[in-house]
Amino acid sequence: MNDKKLYQQKKQAQLDEWRAEIDKLKAKASGASAETQLEINNKIKALEIEFEEGKTKLSQLAEAGDDAWDSLKSAASDATAKFKE
Repeated sequence: MNDKKLYQQKKQAQLDEWRAEIDKLKAKASGASAETQLEINNKIKALEIEFEEGKTKLSQLAEAGDDAWDSLKSAASDATAKFKE
């Protein structure tokens, strides 16, 4: 298996893990006070925007030719780092 495919699998696994974490936050918010729900929901919205950006970068990476792969790999890594923050 080539580096590109391995990298894609690694990033997809990360996205799957983060989706599960976002879902846990949503469940946690549903049992919280109204004020806490608002705070958590605002954070969830921000996380979902970053999550979607990561999905987009991963999709672009999958479609990219070998010449554009390095550039998109860097962008996908940046999106991952931003989500972690």
